[in-house]
Amino acid sequence: MNEPQAGADSPHLDSAEQEQAAEHSAPHPLVIHEIVREEGEVAMERTFAALMWSALAAGLSMGFSFLVQSILESALPEAGWSGLVSSFGYTIGFVFVILGRQQLFTESTLTAVLPVLTRRDLVTLFKALRLWAIVLFFNLVGTTIFAGILQIRGVFSPEVSEALAKVAMTPLSAEFGVTVVRGVFSGWLIALMVWLLPSARSERLLTVLLVTYTVAVSKLTHVIAGSVEAAYAVMIGAASVPDYFLVFLVPTFIGNVIGGVSLVAIVNHAAIAPEIMSMPQKHDD
Repeated sequence: MNEPQAGADSPHLDSAEQEQAAEHSAPHPLVIHEIVREEGEVAMERTFAALMWSALAAGLSMGFSFLVQSILESALPEAGWSGLVSSFGYTIGFVFVILGRQQLFTESTLTAVLPVLTRRDLVTLFKALRLWAIVLFFNLVGTTIFAGILQIRGVFSPEVSEALAKVAMTPLSAEFGVTVVRGVFSGWLIALMVWLLPSARSERLLTVLLVTYTVAVSKLTHVIAGSVEAAYAVMIGAASVPDYFLVFLVPTFIGNVIGGVSLVAIVNHAAIAPEIMSMPQKHDD
C-alpha cells in the first residue's frame, strides 16, 4: 500500500517544495511498524556468533551507565536535587548501545515480537525465543564482566568507589512486586523508545537521552543496566547471589517483558493490524 506523501496534491507547491514537504512529514504508523518489524526479522536471522558478540558488547557498554552515574554521584553534594543530575549518567550506556546498533534484550521485546504477531507461526516464535535467550544471556555476561573490572583497586578514587557501592544497591532496594511494576514501566519506555526512533531522524540522540533519563530519574528497573549494579553489589559482599536472582533479576525480567510486549508491541501492533490484514499478501517464490 502506497501512502500519499505530504504536499503531493497541493496546488500551492512546485515539485521541489512537494519533495521538501514529504521529507519533513512524520512517517505513517504502518511505515514505523514495518521498519521495527524488519529490524526484528533481521535480528532473528543473525548467526549465533553475531548475536553473541553484539549482545556481549551491549552488556559491556551498559556498564558505563552505572559508572558515569556513580562518578556524578560522587561529585555532587548531599541534596534533594543531586539525583536529578546524576541520573544523566544513566543515559550513557543506552546511547552507546542504541546508536552503536548493539543487541540489547529490552529492544527485542518489541522488535522480535512484531514478526511473531504478524506471521503467527511457530517457526517465527521459536526464532524470537532463540533471539531472546542468546541476547539476554550474553547481555548479562557482559554486565558481569564489567562489574568485575570495576573491582580492580586503584582505578577510581575512594569517593567514586563509595558512590559505586551506594548506587549498586538501587535495583535491590524494593520488594518483589514493586520491582516487577518498576520493570513494567521501564520495559514500556525502552520499547516505546524503539518505536519512536524511526521518526526521530536527526533527533535520535535526544530521544534516547530523554527516554532513558526518565527511566533513571523515576528509579525504574532495567534488567541489563541494573544487572551491572546488582552484580557489583554481590562482588563487594553487599548482596548475595540469591538476592541478585530473586530480588533483582527475576522480577525485573518479568516486568520488562510485560512492559515491552503487552503494553507496546501488542497495543501498537493492534493499531496497525487492520491495515496489515487489508493489504494484499506477497508470496515468496
